[in-house]
Amino acid sequence: MHNSIKYFYLVFYKYSCKYSFHGSMFLLLTLGLSNASSKSAYGETTEPQQVNSSTATLLATPVSNPSPAVLVDARAPIPPELSIILSQVDTAANSRNIAQLTLLYTANFTNSDNLTRDKMMEALTAFWKRYPALTYRTEVQSWEYREGGFMVETVTNISGTSDQGGAVTKFQSTLRSRQIIDNLRINKQEILAEKTQVTIGNNPPTIRINLPAQVRVGQQYSFDAIVQEPLGDDLILGAALEEPVNRDRYLNPADVELNLLQSGGIFKVGRAPLRPEPRWISAVIIRGGGTTVITQRLRVVD
Repeated sequence: MHNSIKYFYLVFYKYSCKYSFHGSMFLLLTLGLSNASSKSAYGETTEPQQVNSSTATLLATPVSNPSPAVLVDARAPIPPELSIILSQVDTAANSRNIAQLTLLYTANFTNSDNLTRDKMMEALTAFWKRYPALTYRTEVQSWEYREGGFMVETVTNISGTSDQGGAVTKFQSTLRSRQIIDNLRINKQEILAEKTQVTIGNNPPTIRINLPAQVRVGQQYSFDAIVQEPLGDDLILGAALEEPVNRDRYLNPADVELNLLQSGGIFKVGRAPLRPEPRWISAVIIRGGGTTVITQRLRVVD
């Protein structure tokens, strides 16, 4: 094995192979407006409600519901009680307060990846040890009253930097999700879309991903991960990985086997499963200046 390739591989293995290449484990805390604004479908922006001693009493007050599943005008302000619960989740997440966060989810909480409340908290605890300084910024895309509470759709951007073993590691992710809030606690969550990128090193490669957001069962699709910078004489290693979305992979990420790439990226053709089950599609590419890992969720529908 060429010495430089061997060196690249060892560096990648030391800093990257223990990463989960799955975005949603990191992104289940996708609610919160204490440092974010609400953007309506019309492009207008409203400032979030502030939590104070007078409005905090709303947490002990049943939610007022005009009728089940009443869609509210997208330009309407976020109800104070909804803003409060989102702000409390955001505060708990940014302070890494698992005990407080647990109280904001129902005991029967589930999400579309079959995570329970306990499994989610376990995964987040492990993740925050690796990334102790993440910033959560959430925008409410839509919300509606429903019996017992609300249904809210959000887009969350999460970013953070850490120093792991002397390597600068940056985390960036975008998640679109839908939450059901019952009696001011989060009861259900559906992951609608996600994309996560982890870079390691001072000059990691810039990667452009080509992947459809959604395919039908059994449909063939293309997956490209293209290095944007000129390669010159550099050698690059890489791998593509397709995995089913399931809770076991949150705490037990798959190993990845790297190969010497003969071109400036990864170009694969895959086929969707025969059942409507989402997939994590990942690309790992390393060169002399660093490593880039990108994971994107592929929805599979009937």
